[in-house]
Amino acid sequence: MKGPGAIGEAKQAARKAAFVRRKEAHDPARGAKACAHLLKFMDAHVGRPVSGYMPIRTEADPLSAMTEIAKYAPVGVPVIQGPGQPLLFHRWEPGCAMKEGPFGAMVPVKQTPVVPEIIILPLVAFTSDGYRLGYGGGFYDRTLEGLRARGPVVAVGFAYAAQEAENLPLEPTDQPLDAIVTEAGVRLFR
Repeated sequence: MKGPGAIGEAKQAARKAAFVRRKEAHDPARGAKACAHLLKFMDAHVGRPVSGYMPIRTEADPLSAMTEIAKYAPVGVPVIQGPGQPLLFHRWEPGCAMKEGPFGAMVPVKQTPVVPEIIILPLVAFTSDGYRLGYGGGFYDRTLEGLRARGPVVAVGFAYAAQEAENLPLEPTDQPLDAIVTEAGVRLFR
């Protein structure tokens, strides 16, 4: 396929199929197993600032892992500034006051910035070589590109194993993952 229209259409078709797989896989027990693997992965990164996310729809839920991580490191969650902008990260702590942000994701009321070195991010699909398909806004790709230009950042996809796709349509702006964590374990890519 050539041209942004063709890639966009291919990504939309891949998203549609991936949403079905994610919905079928969505299960708190699978999410708990994935959180256990995530915490083991994080043992090598104790004390480094982290960003998690507030799950929406059928995303794998990282909140129990974020609660543990918050005991020894600052944890942020993404805040959308607007279309075409990178994400900001505001500090999250268990029980902190939250409000609804863009796309229905909850964000902290208190806006204390965090610059993460580890980013735990949701996705719609991922490949065996560490690429991800998101919702199509490019927020994480822009954010990772900017953060990586300043220093090392570890991008960790958090998902269900069923979200793996054989291949995905990619663009030059698509940022790779360093690892993927699912209920099946941890896979390192870089």
